[in-house]
Amino acid sequence: MLTDLFTPSVQHWLDIAGIFVFAISGALLGVRKNFDVFGMAVLAEVTALGGGLFRDLVIGAVPPAAFTDLGYFLTPLLATLIVFFLHPEVERITTAVNAFDAAGLGLFCVTGTVKAYGHGLGLTQSATLGLATAVGGGVLRDVLANEVPSLLRWDRDLYAVPAMAGAAVAALMLRQGALHGPTNAVPVLVGCGLRLLAMRYHWRAPRAWHRRSAATEEKLETARE
Repeated sequence: MLTDLFTPSVQHWLDIAGIFVFAISGALLGVRKNFDVFGMAVLAEVTALGGGLFRDLVIGAVPPAAFTDLGYFLTPLLATLIVFFLHPEVERITTAVNAFDAAGLGLFCVTGTVKAYGHGLGLTQSATLGLATAVGGGVLRDVLANEVPSLLRWDRDLYAVPAMAGAAVAALMLRQGALHGPTNAVPVLVGCGLRLLAMRYHWRAPRAWHRRSAATEEKLETARE
């Protein structure tokens, strides 16, 4: 398991780092939507902890880690304060924030898969919960902000697919008994690496086959009128 690669202390701080970066993205969306500080904090908490809460409730790991470790709960509040006072500066380092976000995505999709498997779920179900752990908070964030979730939009770089790939690799390695020691880094790097490549080259999922563009449809509607 991942604890073979990282000590519990290191694993804890990696989780905190991932939570912090996810919370930054939630608080920044609150700024863009002109929310007050409470709204920013809600988005930060939901983005950072939503996926893990969903996973823990599904597998019966209650109370969820977010409610037993004060650091998990307070970290998004710290991120909110930073964004509240320094959001112009944070916006300017978006590239760095996105890179750390990709690292958090890769880590959480794997830890979610491993934790679900450790609670007796099958490989497919475990990988699904790994995906939910990584992207669930972002979905809840967008829904609360009245936005179409980013992972459902064709005009956004791939996000769910890298997490799905990392979770699937982790599940396959669990099945083969190969997820131990240094090999734990493999699925993390798969998820993180694919996300970084998607941002670098703007990879996007295809839309419906032979779907006409919106511009073409508008021209046809105008011609009919």
